[in-house]
Amino acid sequence: MTSLAVANPGSLIQSVDWVAIAPPLIAAVAALAVLVTDLFLPERHKRWLGRLAAAGLALALLALLPLTGGSPRATFCLRNVAGATDTTGCSYVADHFALVFQLLALGGALIAALLSMHTVEDQNLPRGEYWFLLLSSATGAALLPASRDLATMVIALEVASLPAFALVALRRDGRGAEAAFKFFVSSVTATAVMLLGIGFVYAASGSLHLGAVAQGLEHAPAQLKALAEAGAVLTLVGFAFKVAAVPFHFWVPDTYTGAPLPVAGYLSVVGKAAGLSGLALATTVAFRPYAHTWGLVLAVLAAVTMTVGNVGALRQRFDTRYSAVRLLAWSSVGQAGYLLVPLAAAGYAPTGADPLGATAAYALIYGVVNLGAFGVVAAVGRRAGTSVDDFRGLFARNRWTALALAFFLLCLAGLPPGVIGLFGKVVVFRAAVDAGLGWLAVVMAVNVVVALYYYLLWTARLFAPADASAVAAEDGAERRLPVGLTATLGLTASAAVVLSVAPQLVLQVAGGSLF
Repeated sequence: MTSLAVANPGSLIQSVDWVAIAPPLIAAVAALAVLVTDLFLPERHKRWLGRLAAAGLALALLALLPLTGGSPRATFCLRNVAGATDTTGCSYVADHFALVFQLLALGGALIAALLSMHTVEDQNLPRGEYWFLLLSSATGAALLPASRDLATMVIALEVASLPAFALVALRRDGRGAEAAFKFFVSSVTATAVMLLGIGFVYAASGSLHLGAVAQGLEHAPAQLKALAEAGAVLTLVGFAFKVAAVPFHFWVPDTYTGAPLPVAGYLSVVGKAAGLSGLALATTVAFRPYAHTWGLVLAVLAAVTMTVGNVGALRQRFDTRYSAVRLLAWSSVGQAGYLLVPLAAAGYAPTGADPLGATAAYALIYGVVNLGAFGVVAAVGRRAGTSVDDFRGLFARNRWTALALAFFLLCLAGLPPGVIGLFGKVVVFRAAVDAGLGWLAVVMAVNVVVALYYYLLWTARLFAPADASAVAAEDGAERRLPVGLTATLGLTASAAVVLSVAPQLVLQVAGGSLF
């Protein structure tokens, strides 16, 4: 009889690093707390659920602080008989890369929660379900950057995505169900293709851990090379969908328009951050042996994505209903192209550190100003509408809101006084040039100039002469914004101004190693 005993049974048991997993864990616990509290809380007190959700996200953000100093912390690792830990065999690693994208995911979710406070009340959305779904999605988005095996990455991606479908469908005017259906079908198709690719990769490499996958692909038999390359390409489809890269972008305008406005802002930042982190990990860590192949693919994808996004924004009519949201949706697609440029450069660089730093820095900048723009659209939409023409003469009606939106749009365009937006584009541009992708840098420069047109056209409407009846109606209405909206605009505008004055606070991410 074969003995199943091992020499050192204690080596099979490992402790969990609770400090390392605290950020996504706190968000998950907060989601459960909101769901349970909703069962017992009287209807008149359920507005406290939003405050509980915001407090949970704030606590999750604070949990990042103990992880900022010292070496990366890893848990859920494979151990040998002697008990030594190999970090390449770990499923969860809290390194600089994970912390930056967890900051973006949890910070973006917190701002979206503040932005949602008045929306949940005004549109009579189910409070308990809304806050539970938002926290659950944020948990998956925070887990993904720290995942270091393909199975955990898929689970995290689905945890971030599935609640988002339901969030989109919560809007009850008929548009929400249609938008959620398009979003769901597109996402399920992309996930199915990605799972097929992961199966191919596992067959070729013999492992799911990212570091082991890279070693397995490098030494894979020649007859498995075609299978491995096909698997790598198919695996990237799911993450490209979340980033809204062409041709996986077609769901974006309709979904953003049909979703509650804070959910659209959440998807444009937190959803994109989750997909971007997964795409970066899969390419630069797991598929490093095929760097030149996926580097070229991502370069072409970046060029096509930014071009399609900006052309779609140019074709958007300003007098149509929801045109402001659709313009931000197409702008989001164009910005995704810029975010892909440093990832493409990582395929040609000796190491992926510097190009990935440029992606992380630009993602942080984009997250702040884009959520701020959605906040202003929500504020204006409470009294007027969400077409771009509804913003005409906003400076005469509410100068501070108009100045905030003008600043956000100039940051997205990369024009002074939005200095941080300009520096972010310079960092991305330099990553392409340093990697020898001169043609991609030229395409990016052309697209930046094209994007100036619709950003400046919207900005000009803010300061155009206002209709006297609109000003009179605004004077007769209550000017004070809800607390959540005020907090959203205050946080995002303050952050954008501070980063424009001291851009090194975020641009230093571009100069350091994330792994």
